[in-house]
Amino acid sequence: MQAHFQVPTPRSGLPLRREDACQVGVMRRIAAARLHRCGLASMTDDVMLIVSELVTNALQHSEAAEISLAITVDDETLHVRVRDGMPSTGAVRTPEECAESGRGLLLVDALAKERSGAWGFGDAGAEAWCCLPLPGLGQR
Repeated sequence: MQAHFQVPTPRSGLPLRREDACQVGVMRRIAAARLHRCGLASMTDDVMLIVSELVTNALQHSEAAEISLAITVDDETLHVRVRDGMPSTGAVRTPEECAESGRGLLLVDALAKERSGAWGFGDAGAEAWCCLPLPGLGQR
């Protein structure tokens, strides 16, 4: 499954606009529908969080005109890829204690570790990905 959306006016480093936040919600719903069609409804909450954080990160930290989401499943693993096509250096930040944002990739990291998965950046930072083992394979 692959979906994409246009970013009308990229705004790196600025808070999300309402229309950008709506696109994050659309990508979450597309991901949930894909999981249900694949019989993986038990992974919905985790994958929706991952999709939210990776898409939001792409919107906030790139100047991409288009962002895409791909979700694929093989025999043992669910793969989530968010591509903004803008090579950059992605990094997990340690936000100030009272900061209202900056914890998204920390959440993705914690969730991937908890589920015996992995995550990272590929294509010189133009893509963020997360892989989770299918239920019953890596969560014993």
